[in-house]
Amino acid sequence: MLNPMPKTFNYDPPTDPWLSILYEDEAMLACDKPSGLLSVPGKDPALFDSLQSRVLDAYPGAGTVHRLDKDTSGIMLFAKTKAAHGKLGMQFEKRQTKKTYFARVWGEMAEDDGLVDLPLATDWEHKPRQRVDYERGRAAQSRWRVIAREGGTTRVELTPVTGRTHQLRVHMMELGHPILGDPFYATGAALDAADRLQLHAAYLALRHPLSGDEIAFTAPVPF
Repeated sequence: MLNPMPKTFNYDPPTDPWLSILYEDEAMLACDKPSGLLSVPGKDPALFDSLQSRVLDAYPGAGTVHRLDKDTSGIMLFAKTKAAHGKLGMQFEKRQTKKTYFARVWGEMAEDDGLVDLPLATDWEHKPRQRVDYERGRAAQSRWRVIAREGGTTRVELTPVTGRTHQLRVHMMELGHPILGDPFYATGAALDAADRLQLHAAYLALRHPLSGDEIAFTAPVPF
């Protein structure tokens, strides 16, 4: 049974480093977003601080191409021009990008790899949580591969085939192996095992919006 949704939202985003740039050229930049920082500002003024607002301070006019959950760390792209934004955004929309995440999950997974194919929909009574919904859910698939079994936990490589909200988090929970430190989907010892959600967007590859050549970004796993 999941914990009840919190009634209050305490937002204390990390400030060191303020902005971690992995790559920059005339068309785009790649940043390493820390866990605990929103991708874009929230509606409440207290939630203004975000990776987007920090990038705009340094690069006026830059556009957010995609997002990560607040608690997920790793690679996020920003476009410097409208043309680059359109070309990059289209690749995400058409699933032409290659993404790899790493996570630590509760328990030792018995198999070495697999595919989770479970449709997801918003759990409206507990928003922003998502849930498996065979009637109203949208198709969602995630590939997983064991990297190491670490004495009660497992380090895994995760590849989202689709890009639904909280997809990797819900799919791991449904396998019986919630991601450590997940405030929405882990409980008890699995929640207490880490001081942050141990999910990191470590690799992203796509076509450069100007040259058309494949370009890849990596961000070191911080756990």
